[in-house]
Amino acid sequence: MGRLQHTEGLTEDQLELLKLVHEFVDEQVIPVATRLEHADEYPTEIVEGMKEMGIFGLMIPEEYGGLGESLLTYALTVEEIARGWMSVSGIINTHFIVAYMLLQHGTEEQKQKYLPRMATGDVRGAFSMSEPGCGSDVSGIRTKAVQDDGSGDWTINGQKMWLTNGGSANLVAVLTKTDTGAESVYKNMTTFLVEKEPGFGETAPGVTVPGKIEKMGYKGVDTTELVFDGYRTTSEQILGGEPGKGFYQMMDGVEVGRVNVAARACGVAMRAFELGTAYAQQREAFGKKIAEHQAVLFRIAEMATKVEAAHQMMVMAARRKDSGQRNDLEAGMAKYLASEYCAQVVEDSFRIHGGFGYSKEYEIERLYREAPMLLIGEGTADIQRMIIGRRLLEDYKLG
Repeated sequence: MGRLQHTEGLTEDQLELLKLVHEFVDEQVIPVATRLEHADEYPTEIVEGMKEMGIFGLMIPEEYGGLGESLLTYALTVEEIARGWMSVSGIINTHFIVAYMLLQHGTEEQKQKYLPRMATGDVRGAFSMSEPGCGSDVSGIRTKAVQDDGSGDWTINGQKMWLTNGGSANLVAVLTKTDTGAESVYKNMTTFLVEKEPGFGETAPGVTVPGKIEKMGYKGVDTTELVFDGYRTTSEQILGGEPGKGFYQMMDGVEVGRVNVAARACGVAMRAFELGTAYAQQREAFGKKIAEHQAVLFRIAEMATKVEAAHQMMVMAARRKDSGQRNDLEAGMAKYLASEYCAQVVEDSFRIHGGFGYSKEYEIERLYREAPMLLIGEGTADIQRMIIGRRLLEDYKLG
Protein backbone atom coordinates (compact mmCIF):
# COMPACT_ATOMS: atom_id res chain seq x y z
CA MET A 1 0.00 0.00 0.00
CA GLY A 2 3.08 2.22 -0.11
CA ARG A 3 2.43 5.70 -1.41
CA LEU A 4 4.81 5.19 -4.33
CA GLN A 5 2.34 2.73 -5.81
CA HIS A 6 0.04 5.70 -6.54
CA THR A 7 1.64 6.61 -9.84
CA GLU A 8 -1.37 7.33 -12.03
CA GLY A 9 -0.81 10.35 -14.27
CA LEU A 10 2.64 11.19 -12.89
CA THR A 11 5.58 11.90 -15.20
CA GLU A 12 8.94 10.14 -15.03
CA ASP A 13 10.48 13.28 -13.49
CA GLN A 14 7.80 13.41 -10.78
CA LEU A 15 8.26 9.71 -9.98
CA GLU A 16 12.05 10.08 -9.83
CA LEU A 17 11.77 13.02 -7.43
CA LEU A 18 9.28 11.23 -5.15
CA LYS A 19 11.49 8.12 -5.11
CA LEU A 20 14.45 10.29 -4.14
CA VAL A 21 12.48 11.97 -1.35
CA HIS A 22 11.13 8.62 -0.11
CA GLU A 23 14.66 7.23 0.19
CA PHE A 24 15.89 10.44 1.83
CA VAL A 25 13.12 10.19 4.45
CA ASP A 26 13.86 6.51 5.18
CA GLU A 27 17.62 7.04 5.41
CA GLN A 28 18.06 10.59 6.74
CA VAL A 29 14.86 11.57 8.59
CA ILE A 30 13.18 8.61 10.32
CA PRO A 31 16.37 7.34 12.05
CA VAL A 32 17.01 10.70 13.80
CA ALA A 33 13.51 12.24 14.07
CA THR A 34 12.56 10.98 17.53
CA ARG A 35 15.92 11.92 19.08
CA LEU A 36 15.83 15.43 17.58
CA GLU A 37 12.17 15.86 18.51
CA HIS A 38 12.74 14.90 22.15
CA ALA A 39 15.64 17.38 22.30
CA ASP A 40 13.58 20.07 20.47
CA GLU A 41 16.59 20.42 18.18
CA TYR A 42 16.45 22.13 14.79
CA PRO A 43 17.16 19.55 12.03
CA THR A 44 20.03 21.44 10.37
CA GLU A 45 21.46 18.47 8.44
CA ILE A 46 18.03 17.44 7.14
CA VAL A 47 17.39 21.01 5.94
CA GLU A 48 20.75 21.03 4.12
CA GLY A 49 19.75 17.78 2.40
CA MET A 50 16.45 19.32 1.28
CA LYS A 51 18.32 22.33 -0.08
CA GLU A 52 20.53 20.05 -2.17
CA MET A 53 17.47 18.29 -3.62
CA GLY A 54 15.95 21.65 -4.59
CA ILE A 55 12.87 21.20 -2.38
CA PHE A 56 12.88 24.86 -1.26
CA GLY A 57 12.41 25.84 -4.90
CA LEU A 58 10.04 23.05 -5.88
CA MET A 59 7.19 25.30 -7.09
CA ILE A 60 9.32 28.32 -8.02
CA PRO A 61 9.51 28.61 -11.84
CA GLU A 62 12.73 27.69 -13.62
CA GLU A 63 13.23 31.31 -14.74
CA TYR A 64 13.79 32.19 -11.07
CA GLY A 65 16.04 29.20 -10.41
CA GLY A 66 13.44 26.73 -9.12
CA LEU A 67 12.20 23.37 -10.36
CA GLY A 68 8.87 24.74 -11.65
CA GLU A 69 6.84 21.80 -10.37
CA SER A 70 3.07 21.59 -9.78
CA LEU A 71 1.17 21.86 -6.49
CA LEU A 72 0.44 18.13 -6.80
CA THR A 73 4.17 17.28 -6.97
CA TYR A 74 4.79 19.56 -4.01
CA ALA A 75 1.94 18.01 -1.98
CA LEU A 76 3.13 14.45 -2.68
CA THR A 77 6.65 15.49 -1.64
CA VAL A 78 5.32 17.02 1.59
CA GLU A 79 3.34 13.84 2.28
CA GLU A 80 6.56 11.83 2.08
CA ILE A 81 8.48 14.27 4.31
CA ALA A 82 5.71 14.36 6.94
CA ARG A 83 5.75 10.56 6.98
CA GLY A 84 9.28 10.93 8.34
CA TRP A 85 8.78 13.87 10.68
CA MET A 86 5.93 16.36 10.54
CA SER A 87 8.10 19.24 11.84
CA VAL A 88 10.36 19.04 8.77
CA SER A 89 7.39 19.57 6.47
CA GLY A 90 6.55 22.66 8.54
CA ILE A 91 9.95 24.15 7.75
CA ILE A 92 9.12 24.23 4.04
CA ASN A 93 5.37 24.94 4.38
CA THR A 94 5.52 28.63 5.31
CA HIS A 95 8.49 29.15 2.96
CA PHE A 96 6.41 27.70 0.13
CA ILE A 97 3.39 29.92 0.98
CA VAL A 98 5.54 33.10 0.88
CA ALA A 99 7.11 32.04 -2.44
CA TYR A 100 3.63 31.34 -3.84
CA MET A 101 2.34 34.75 -2.66
CA LEU A 102 5.34 36.49 -4.26
CA LEU A 103 4.80 34.62 -7.50
CA GLN A 104 1.07 35.40 -7.64
CA HIS A 105 1.02 38.93 -6.25
CA GLY A 106 4.55 40.36 -6.12
CA THR A 107 5.96 43.02 -8.44
CA GLU A 108 8.56 41.86 -10.95
CA GLU A 109 11.22 43.62 -8.89
CA GLN A 110 10.14 41.70 -5.77
CA LYS A 111 10.18 38.41 -7.66
CA GLN A 112 13.67 39.06 -9.02
CA LYS A 113 14.89 40.16 -5.60
CA TYR A 114 13.66 37.20 -3.56
CA LEU A 115 12.62 34.15 -5.61
CA PRO A 116 16.06 33.04 -6.89
CA ARG A 117 17.44 33.07 -3.33
CA MET A 118 14.29 31.39 -1.99
CA ALA A 119 14.74 28.63 -4.58
CA THR A 120 18.16 27.77 -3.12
CA GLY A 121 16.93 28.09 0.47
CA ASP A 122 19.31 30.99 1.18
CA VAL A 123 16.28 33.21 1.79
CA ARG A 124 13.82 31.36 3.99
CA GLY A 125 10.23 32.54 4.32
CA ALA A 126 7.68 32.80 7.11
CA PHE A 127 4.26 34.38 7.02
CA SER A 128 2.39 36.13 9.79
CA MET A 129 -1.34 36.75 10.11
CA SER A 130 -2.35 35.64 13.58
CA GLU A 131 -2.07 37.68 16.77
CA PRO A 132 -2.42 36.86 20.48
CA GLY A 133 -5.95 38.27 20.69
CA CYS A 134 -7.60 37.26 17.41
CA GLY A 135 -6.85 33.63 16.38
CA SER A 136 -9.23 32.70 13.56
CA ASP A 137 -10.72 36.23 13.37
CA VAL A 138 -8.24 37.81 10.96
CA SER A 139 -10.32 41.02 10.78
CA GLY A 140 -9.45 41.58 14.46
CA ILE A 141 -5.71 42.10 13.94
CA ARG A 142 -4.25 45.20 15.62
CA THR A 143 -0.73 45.39 14.16
CA LYS A 144 -0.78 48.71 12.34
CA ALA A 145 1.26 50.27 9.54
CA VAL A 146 1.08 54.07 9.31
CA GLN A 147 2.46 56.07 6.38
CA ASP A 148 4.57 59.16 7.04
CA ASP A 149 3.13 62.11 5.12
CA GLY A 150 6.57 63.54 4.50
CA SER A 151 8.79 60.68 3.37
CA GLY A 152 6.09 58.23 2.31
CA ASP A 153 7.76 55.54 4.43
CA TRP A 154 5.77 53.32 6.78
CA THR A 155 6.06 52.61 10.50
CA ILE A 156 4.78 49.27 11.86
CA ASN A 157 3.80 48.63 15.49
CA GLY A 158 2.17 45.55 16.98
CA GLN A 159 2.55 41.96 18.09
CA LYS A 160 2.14 38.87 15.90
CA MET A 161 1.81 35.25 17.07
CA TRP A 162 2.30 31.63 15.94
CA LEU A 163 5.01 32.17 13.31
CA THR A 164 6.36 28.86 12.10
CA ASN A 165 10.04 29.50 11.23
CA GLY A 166 9.79 32.84 13.05
CA GLY A 167 13.37 32.53 14.27
CA SER A 168 15.06 30.76 11.35
CA ALA A 169 13.40 32.78 8.55
CA ASN A 170 14.97 35.95 7.14
CA LEU A 171 11.91 37.08 5.12
CA VAL A 172 8.47 37.41 6.70
CA ALA A 173 5.21 38.30 4.94
CA VAL A 174 3.32 40.29 7.60
CA LEU A 175 -0.36 41.27 7.49
CA THR A 176 -1.07 44.73 8.95
CA LYS A 177 -3.96 47.14 9.32
CA THR A 178 -3.56 50.18 7.06
CA ASP A 179 -6.11 52.98 6.93
CA THR A 180 -6.56 53.19 3.16
CA GLY A 181 -10.05 54.69 3.49
CA ALA A 182 -11.97 51.67 2.21
CA GLU A 183 -15.38 50.83 3.70
CA SER A 184 -14.55 47.14 4.22
CA VAL A 185 -12.11 46.22 6.99
CA TYR A 186 -10.71 43.57 4.62
CA LYS A 187 -9.66 46.27 2.14
CA ASN A 188 -7.80 48.18 4.86
CA MET A 189 -5.12 45.50 5.24
CA THR A 190 -1.68 45.38 3.63
CA THR A 191 1.02 42.70 3.45
CA PHE A 192 4.58 43.90 4.02
CA LEU A 193 7.72 41.93 3.17
CA VAL A 194 9.90 42.26 6.26
CA GLU A 195 13.59 41.35 6.07
CA LYS A 196 15.39 40.37 9.28
CA GLU A 197 18.33 38.35 10.50
CA PRO A 198 17.74 34.70 11.48
CA GLY A 199 17.74 34.16 15.24
CA PHE A 200 16.16 35.56 18.37
CA GLY A 201 16.17 38.94 20.10
CA GLU A 202 16.27 42.13 18.00
CA THR A 203 16.68 40.73 14.47
CA ALA A 204 16.21 44.08 12.68
CA PRO A 205 15.79 47.67 13.96
CA GLY A 206 12.31 47.68 15.54
CA VAL A 207 11.77 43.90 15.06
CA THR A 208 12.11 41.46 17.97
CA VAL A 209 11.66 37.68 18.02
CA PRO A 210 11.29 37.00 21.78
CA GLY A 211 12.11 33.26 21.68
CA LYS A 212 10.58 29.88 20.92
CA ILE A 213 7.08 29.07 22.17
CA GLU A 214 7.14 25.80 24.13
CA LYS A 215 4.72 23.32 22.53
CA MET A 216 3.23 19.89 23.24
CA GLY A 217 4.48 18.57 19.90
CA TYR A 218 5.67 19.99 16.57
CA LYS A 219 9.11 20.41 18.08
CA GLY A 220 12.42 21.04 16.31
CA VAL A 221 10.83 23.72 14.12
CA ASP A 222 10.67 27.14 15.82
CA THR A 223 7.29 28.71 16.55
CA THR A 224 7.53 32.30 17.73
CA GLU A 225 6.00 35.69 18.36
CA LEU A 226 7.09 38.73 16.34
CA VAL A 227 7.05 42.18 17.96
CA PHE A 228 7.18 45.43 15.97
CA ASP A 229 8.14 48.61 17.82
CA GLY A 230 8.65 51.52 15.46
CA TYR A 231 9.84 49.35 12.55
CA ARG A 232 10.43 51.52 9.48
CA THR A 233 9.95 50.32 5.91
CA THR A 234 9.14 51.62 2.43
CA SER A 235 6.28 51.20 -0.07
CA GLU A 236 8.64 49.02 -2.14
CA GLN A 237 8.23 46.34 0.56
CA ILE A 238 4.44 46.18 0.16
CA LEU A 239 3.60 42.89 -1.55
CA GLY A 240 2.48 43.90 -5.04
CA GLY A 241 3.42 47.53 -4.35
CA GLU A 242 -0.14 48.62 -3.54
CA PRO A 243 -1.73 48.88 -0.05
CA GLY A 244 -5.19 47.48 0.73
CA LYS A 245 -4.80 44.07 -0.89
CA GLY A 246 -3.14 42.18 1.97
CA PHE A 247 -6.10 40.16 3.21
CA TYR A 248 -6.85 38.69 -0.21
CA GLN A 249 -3.17 37.92 -0.82
CA MET A 250 -2.95 36.10 2.51
CA MET A 251 -6.13 34.12 1.88
CA ASP A 252 -4.74 32.98 -1.49
CA GLY A 253 -1.62 31.78 0.30
CA VAL A 254 -3.59 30.00 3.01
CA GLU A 255 -5.69 28.21 0.36
CA VAL A 256 -2.64 26.43 -1.07
CA GLY A 257 -1.40 26.06 2.50
CA ARG A 258 -4.51 24.01 3.29
CA VAL A 259 -3.60 21.52 0.57
CA ASN A 260 -0.17 21.42 2.19
CA VAL A 261 -1.62 20.71 5.67
CA ALA A 262 -3.80 17.97 4.17
CA ALA A 263 -0.66 16.43 2.64
CA ARG A 264 1.12 16.59 6.00
CA ALA A 265 -1.83 14.89 7.70
CA CYS A 266 -1.76 12.16 5.03
CA GLY A 267 1.95 11.59 5.69
CA VAL A 268 1.55 11.36 9.47
CA ALA A 269 -1.45 9.03 9.09
CA MET A 270 0.51 6.84 6.67
CA ARG A 271 3.37 6.51 9.16
CA ALA A 272 0.95 5.70 12.00
CA PHE A 273 -0.61 3.00 9.82
CA GLU A 274 2.83 1.55 8.99
CA LEU A 275 3.83 1.47 12.66
CA GLY A 276 0.53 -0.02 13.87
CA THR A 277 0.43 -2.71 11.20
CA ALA A 278 4.06 -3.71 11.81
CA TYR A 279 3.57 -3.87 15.58
CA ALA A 280 0.35 -5.92 15.24
CA GLN A 281 2.27 -8.56 13.26
CA GLN A 282 5.05 -8.79 15.86
CA ARG A 283 3.16 -8.67 19.16
CA GLU A 284 1.52 -11.88 20.43
CA ALA A 285 -1.42 -12.23 22.81
CA PHE A 286 -3.59 -15.24 23.64
CA GLY A 287 -1.36 -17.53 21.60
CA LYS A 288 -1.31 -15.64 18.29
CA LYS A 289 -0.23 -12.39 16.65
CA ILE A 290 -2.57 -9.58 17.66
CA ALA A 291 -3.14 -8.80 13.96
CA GLU A 292 -5.03 -12.09 13.78
CA HIS A 293 -7.54 -10.96 16.42
CA GLN A 294 -10.64 -9.60 14.73
CA ALA A 295 -10.77 -6.42 16.84
CA VAL A 296 -7.25 -5.43 15.73
CA LEU A 297 -7.83 -6.58 12.15
CA PHE A 298 -10.91 -4.34 11.89
CA ARG A 299 -8.90 -1.43 13.28
CA ILE A 300 -6.20 -1.95 10.62
CA ALA A 301 -8.85 -2.07 7.88
CA GLU A 302 -10.40 1.20 9.04
CA MET A 303 -7.00 2.89 9.33
CA ALA A 304 -6.04 1.94 5.77
CA THR A 305 -9.39 3.12 4.39
CA LYS A 306 -9.02 6.52 6.09
CA VAL A 307 -5.44 6.92 4.86
CA GLU A 308 -6.56 6.21 1.28
CA ALA A 309 -9.63 8.48 1.44
CA ALA A 310 -7.63 11.42 2.80
CA HIS A 311 -4.90 10.93 0.21
CA GLN A 312 -7.34 10.89 -2.70
CA MET A 313 -9.13 14.03 -1.46
CA MET A 314 -5.79 15.83 -1.08
CA VAL A 315 -4.72 14.83 -4.60
CA MET A 316 -8.04 16.06 -6.02
CA ALA A 317 -7.65 19.49 -4.33
CA ALA A 318 -4.08 19.86 -5.65
CA ARG A 319 -5.02 18.81 -9.19
CA ARG A 320 -7.91 21.28 -9.23
CA LYS A 321 -5.63 24.18 -8.24
CA ASP A 322 -3.07 23.07 -10.85
CA SER A 323 -5.76 23.16 -13.54
CA GLY A 324 -6.38 26.84 -12.79
CA GLN A 325 -9.78 26.34 -11.15
CA ARG A 326 -10.99 27.75 -7.85
CA ASN A 327 -10.29 25.12 -5.18
CA ASP A 328 -11.21 26.68 -1.83
CA LEU A 329 -14.02 24.14 -1.37
CA GLU A 330 -11.84 21.13 -2.19
CA ALA A 331 -8.88 22.49 -0.19
CA GLY A 332 -11.13 23.04 2.83
CA MET A 333 -12.61 19.54 2.52
CA ALA A 334 -9.17 17.97 2.08
CA LYS A 335 -7.69 19.79 5.07
CA TYR A 336 -10.71 18.99 7.26
CA LEU A 337 -10.96 15.31 6.29
CA ALA A 338 -7.22 14.59 6.31
CA SER A 339 -6.56 16.22 9.69
CA GLU A 340 -9.54 14.52 11.37
CA TYR A 341 -8.67 11.13 9.87
CA CYS A 342 -5.01 11.62 10.80
CA ALA A 343 -5.94 12.12 14.47
CA GLN A 344 -8.14 9.00 14.36
CA VAL A 345 -5.56 6.81 12.60
CA VAL A 346 -2.81 7.90 15.00
CA GLU A 347 -5.03 7.08 17.97
CA ASP A 348 -5.91 3.66 16.51
CA SER A 349 -2.21 2.91 16.01
CA PHE A 350 -1.56 4.12 19.57
CA ARG A 351 -4.23 1.69 20.85
CA ILE A 352 -2.70 -1.20 18.88
CA HIS A 353 0.63 -0.49 20.60
CA GLY A 354 -1.05 -0.80 24.00
CA GLY A 355 1.12 0.24 26.96
CA PHE A 356 4.20 0.52 24.73
CA GLY A 357 2.53 3.33 22.77
CA TYR A 358 2.76 5.47 25.91
CA SER A 359 6.51 4.97 26.08
CA LYS A 360 8.82 7.63 24.63
CA GLU A 361 10.89 4.81 23.14
CA TYR A 362 8.18 4.16 20.54
CA GLU A 363 7.67 6.48 17.58
CA ILE A 364 3.88 6.47 17.90
CA GLU A 365 4.17 8.53 21.11
CA ARG A 366 5.66 11.39 19.05
CA LEU A 367 2.95 11.11 16.38
CA TYR A 368 0.28 11.19 19.10
CA ARG A 369 1.53 14.62 20.18
CA GLU A 370 1.99 15.92 16.63
CA ALA A 371 -1.39 15.05 15.10
CA PRO A 372 -3.43 17.64 17.10
CA MET A 373 -1.50 20.55 15.52
CA LEU A 374 -2.94 19.59 12.14
CA LEU A 375 -6.47 20.00 13.54
CA ILE A 376 -5.85 23.71 14.17
CA GLY A 377 -3.10 24.79 11.73
CA GLU A 378 -4.12 26.80 8.63
CA GLY A 379 -7.67 27.20 9.98
CA THR A 380 -9.38 25.08 12.63
CA ALA A 381 -11.77 22.24 11.80
CA ASP A 382 -14.72 24.50 12.66
CA ILE A 383 -13.45 27.23 10.33
CA GLN A 384 -13.09 24.62 7.55
CA ARG A 385 -16.68 23.52 8.06
CA MET A 386 -17.87 27.13 7.81
CA ILE A 387 -15.91 27.63 4.57
CA ILE A 388 -17.21 24.34 3.14
CA GLY A 389 -20.80 25.08 4.16
CA ARG A 390 -20.85 28.60 2.74
CA ARG A 391 -19.34 27.47 -0.56
CA LEU A 392 -21.89 24.68 -0.84
CA LEU A 393 -24.73 27.17 -0.33
CA GLU A 394 -23.24 29.26 -3.18
CA ASP A 395 -23.17 26.22 -5.47
CA TYR A 396 -26.58 24.87 -4.49
CA LYS A 397 -28.55 28.09 -4.18
CA LEU A 398 -32.33 27.68 -4.53
CA GLY A 399 -34.35 29.73 -6.98
